[in-house]
Amino acid sequence: MTAGSASIDLSGLLLFRRGKVRDTYDLGDRLLMVATDRLSAFDVVLPTLIPGKGVVLTQLSRFWFDLTRGLISNHLITADVSLFPAELLPHTKLLAGRSMIVHKAERIDIECVVRAYLAGSAWEEYRRSGQVAGEVLPDGLSQGSRLSAPIFTPAAKNDEGHDVNITLADLRALVGPALAARLEEASRDIFNVASDLALQRGIILADTKFEFGIVDGNLVLIDELLTPDSSRFWDATSSEAGQDPPSFDKQFVRDWLVASGWDRQPPGPDLPQEVVEGTRARYLEAYERLTGSPLPAEVMDC
Repeated sequence: MTAGSASIDLSGLLLFRRGKVRDTYDLGDRLLMVATDRLSAFDVVLPTLIPGKGVVLTQLSRFWFDLTRGLISNHLITADVSLFPAELLPHTKLLAGRSMIVHKAERIDIECVVRAYLAGSAWEEYRRSGQVAGEVLPDGLSQGSRLSAPIFTPAAKNDEGHDVNITLADLRALVGPALAARLEEASRDIFNVASDLALQRGIILADTKFEFGIVDGNLVLIDELLTPDSSRFWDATSSEAGQDPPSFDKQFVRDWLVASGWDRQPPGPDLPQEVVEGTRARYLEAYERLTGSPLPAEVMDC
C-alpha cells in the first residue's frame, strides 16, 4: 500500500500496536512509530485520509521534541531514515518523513491536558457543572474564554474509546502523589514554552495534551507533541470570547461532522474533498507558522 493508505504495509516487521493514527512496530529494544494519514474525530477513525497528514505530525513533533529537550527528555532517537537500521531499508520510501525510531517506554496511561482557553470538552463540562476536572471556574465564562491561568486537566487513557476526564485527586490515587506532581509540573513547563513561541508567531495554543512514559527509571515525553491532532491552535488575530476562532487543527473537521448530523458513532462519514483540502492546508500552515519554515522539500511528497 502507499504511504497515504489507511495502513502502511511493512511486511516482515512485528506490529506492536495499531492506534487510531499511528502504527508502531517492535524493533527489539526500540520501537518504530509510523504516522499514517488517518484522521480520528470524536474517537472514531474516519474512512477518508488527509494526504500528507502523517508527515506533518511527525515533522512537527520532531521540531518540538528538539526544542523542549532541555526541559525534559523524550523518547525520540531519530527521524532520519538514513540512520534507520538495515532491516528497514526495503521500506525507506514508505517511512521517509512520517516515521521515528524511539526508545521503548513504560507508558503512563494518562493524557496530561493543559488548557488556557475554555473550548471543546472543557466548555461542555463547564456548561453542565461550572467545573473542569473538578476545578470550579468563575461564573459567566463563554466558549473560547481565556482562563485567568492555564489549568491542568488529566484524563485516563482509553485506546478503544473516549478518554475519561479525572480530577487531580483521582490522578494522585492512580499514579501516586509524587508522579502526579511531576506530570503536572512537566506539562505546565512545556505548555508555557510552547505557548510563548506560538504567540510570537501569531498562533494561540488554546490547549494541548501530553503523554509520558518511564525509560530507565526516568520520566520522558512520548508519542506526539504539540501537533494539530493533539492541540488547538487558533489564529491570534481572530480570537474573541463567545466562539472558537479560526483554527489550524482538526476542529475544521469536527465542525463539518457536527453540521452533517453524524451521531458520532462508527462508522464515520466520508469527508468531502473541500474538507480534506481545507484540513490539509490548515495542518501545513500550522507547521510553517510554528516552525518558521515550510516543510523540507524532501518530505513534502511523502
